[in-house]
Amino acid sequence: MQIIRGVLMFYYLLPSIAAYNFILVIAAVIPAIFLMIKVYASDRLEKESPAMLWTLAKAGVFSSLIALVAERVLGFFLDLAVPQTNPLYNVILYFFIVAISEEGSKYFMLRRNSWWSVEFNCQYDGVVYAVFVSLGFALWENISYVMAYGFGTAIIRALTAIPGHACFGVFMGVFYGIARKYEYENAHGMSKLFTALSVIIPAVLHGIYDYIATAETGTWYFVGFIAVLFVISFLLVSKMSKKDRYI
Repeated sequence: MQIIRGVLMFYYLLPSIAAYNFILVIAAVIPAIFLMIKVYASDRLEKESPAMLWTLAKAGVFSSLIALVAERVLGFFLDLAVPQTNPLYNVILYFFIVAISEEGSKYFMLRRNSWWSVEFNCQYDGVVYAVFVSLGFALWENISYVMAYGFGTAIIRALTAIPGHACFGVFMGVFYGIARKYEYENAHGMSKLFTALSVIIPAVLHGIYDYIATAETGTWYFVGFIAVLFVISFLLVSKMSKKDRYI
């Protein structure tokens, strides 16, 4: 009898549970969608096709899965090699494991899905592509966090993590677009240099972001870093959009 009552109770509560989870998913998704639209709207010369943008957003989701596997494997070896009480532990974890795994996986999926595309014919395209991959990554990551920790997490991540990933994507895209321009000009050395920078710079910023965010006394440093990061990213988007040119 108790089992039957339990089943009936679950049946009546199911719509509420589904509705709550739906709200959580929407709360997780909206910030990423908003930022995608903002970056897309700044593309002045030639808008990218919906198919291309959808492909890149999906690539961002896949990149989060690649990063998850890489972080688990590398984190396992880090735990064996360095005690968590060692100050070096967090430096290695955030700058080399988390940051490089996540930004490296984003870049891998970005290049795989856009480098040789005929649509990649403007320098600002690199910013659009990288931001869509980064926000695809952030969207999927945010859904998993929100489903695990609730609506409050959605609010916090909407103001920090999702725009943070977008900012990392802006920096990646700026260097990625320049690298493609040099590749078109057959300046392969310069192309490789800016390709490296398109991973290194976002990874360094990502590492700083995570390191400060987890520091016990780093709250105001974290707020200041986010503010500066957002302002610079906004200025970069505006500048790259206004100075966009065909390559």
